[in-house]
Amino acid sequence: MTPTAPSPDPQLVLVRHGETEWSASGRHTGRSDVPLTVAGEQQAVAAGVWLQGWADRRGRRPAVVLTSPRERARRTADLAGFPAAEADDDLAEWDYGPVEGRTSGAVGEHLGREWLLFRDGVNVLAAPDGHRGEELDQVAARAARVLGRVEPTLQDGGDVVLFAHGHLLRVLATVWLGLDPALGARFELGTAAICLLGYGHGLRTVEGWNLAAQG
Repeated sequence: MTPTAPSPDPQLVLVRHGETEWSASGRHTGRSDVPLTVAGEQQAVAAGVWLQGWADRRGRRPAVVLTSPRERARRTADLAGFPAAEADDDLAEWDYGPVEGRTSGAVGEHLGREWLLFRDGVNVLAAPDGHRGEELDQVAARAARVLGRVEPTLQDGGDVVLFAHGHLLRVLATVWLGLDPALGARFELGTAAICLLGYGHGLRTVEGWNLAAQG
């Protein structure tokens, strides 16, 4: 953890991408490039309005804006007013491997028992194409690399915005707080929701979570 809070106090803003057909139906969407729905595009625009108000209140624009390379995240960043957001492969969603495109219920039916992503992992089914998904610690390692990349900006007092995905951002929050990544299961995060991470009393903190841009 950071021993002392930088001054002025910076914020790390997390933005989940807007709705897709797969997110609306609960299908796990990792490497697949699924576009935003019309509702998802509207959510992204609303997130942009929220972010503009946030920047106005702080009296400055974010110093760094990064996005997952996946189209749904890049499109969200674009519609939110950040078309020049830099893609970072480490912000891509959890690679779900053999459970890609499946709902939790469908995986559970196949296994004959309840399946929980953060408890059981993704490599619980045979991979027809031989492609295995990521383990939780691999996702956490990517999240840690992202935080390592933006830490100098935060220490200099600059704000950072990250556009990414539900599970990746939940894991990133646990890494930010120094918690077991499996506790990401306890962080709900809706589509186009916004989270604020910051510093308080020398510690990394959560200042706002799962904030709905549309109010």
